[in-house]
Amino acid sequence: MKILLFGSSGFIGSHVKAALAPEGELVCPGRDRFDLIAGDTAGLTALLRAEAPDAVVCCVGALGGSYEDLVRANTAVAAKLVEAVEAAVPGARLVRLGSAGEYGVVEQGRAVAEGDRTEPVGAYGISHLAGTRLFALAGATGRADAVSLRVFNPIGAGQPGENVLGRAADRIRAAQLSGACEITLGPLGAYRDFVDVQDVASLIRAAVVAPRLPSRIYNAGSGRAVTVREAVHLLVERAGWTGTVREEGSGPQRSAAVNWIQADIRRAAAELGWTPAHDLSTSIKNIWAAG
Repeated sequence: MKILLFGSSGFIGSHVKAALAPEGELVCPGRDRFDLIAGDTAGLTALLRAEAPDAVVCCVGALGGSYEDLVRANTAVAAKLVEAVEAAVPGARLVRLGSAGEYGVVEQGRAVAEGDRTEPVGAYGISHLAGTRLFALAGATGRADAVSLRVFNPIGAGQPGENVLGRAADRIRAAQLSGACEITLGPLGAYRDFVDVQDVASLIRAAVVAPRLPSRIYNAGSGRAVTVREAVHLLVERAGWTGTVREEGSGPQRSAAVNWIQADIRRAAAELGWTPAHDLSTSIKNIWAAG
């Protein structure tokens, strides 16, 4: 098959590129060919007509910025993809990355499923939820064979510094170089579902190659919640650093109000035959080794 992948140079996208490469011809247009965020629907339609892919995968989006930035990157991109695929390659499978931020506050101790209430607590989650709903509507009305994967907290090799474990790794390395005995991070008491980026990539592959999609939304998580503190301490141990981690300030605005999140991943297992293959300690090992 022929697959068009947007965002192949990013943290998740680079792993998706590796996972999809064995499936056939993989085309990865960079921003110099077409900027998915800044470009218009007509330009995207022309690109899709020229390439005629069997599947289109979008790993493009924004974690932060203004309301306008988030809507442009996470909502408008979804709208453009639906319209361009419908016009240029109506039979193509269309896959995008959504976010666990779409759920908002979840009851402590409970795994959240795809059909549960969605009440995002900030513009980031709202922008992704709108994109997911556009894809679900497109699938329900036959406009596009579209699916969204709600990614929880992706971690692994190539971890960016804009995520807490990436920041922690950067600060531990800096402390080792300088001889500092302390680093500072925000509060680490919240529970998060850390999923290995390679497992996210394998779920995307499963969604691309599935003969049919029984559902339009799938959770991409590990199915396990741990405190961020526990994950950071595993990273400290892996680094062999003996200093102290001080917690102060506030967490990221996009998730500060969410104290607990854990994915129910039974739908992806039952319908796509997917289960995560990497545990937290392996992911932590890969974060540190890649640095």
